[in-house]
Amino acid sequence: MKTLIVEDDFTSRTLLQELLNSYGEVHIAVNGKEAVEAARAAVYSGRPYDLVCLDIMMPEMDGYQALKQIRAIEEERGVLSSQGAKIFMTTALDQVKNVIEAFRGLCDAYLFKPIDKAKLIEQLKEAGLV
Repeated sequence: MKTLIVEDDFTSRTLLQELLNSYGEVHIAVNGKEAVEAARAAVYSGRPYDLVCLDIMMPEMDGYQALKQIRAIEEERGVLSSQGAKIFMTTALDQVKNVIEAFRGLCDAYLFKPIDKAKLIEQLKEAGLV
């Protein structure tokens, strides 16, 4: 499984990386802008990400904007969101409006921080990634 972790907080990023390292290749981006660039490069190289873990509150470009742009890149290449990367929003924002906006942007799961290992693995299984 090829994973992109998009997280501006070092501790959260490191924790998620440790949880996902055993499942395959893990790349890091520290903001939404870097995430879009990494996703574009991966899609255009023919080796797209299987999983993108995307924080919402980040500098330069937030997770909602990055989510929409990543889905647009996939769509440009003829990839439906249901066949593209599985995108898990990983955030401390637990208000219903945040969850709704993320799913409107076609995310696949919404996980609250701190990320619970069992919950993450459950979502990976539901997404068919493990």
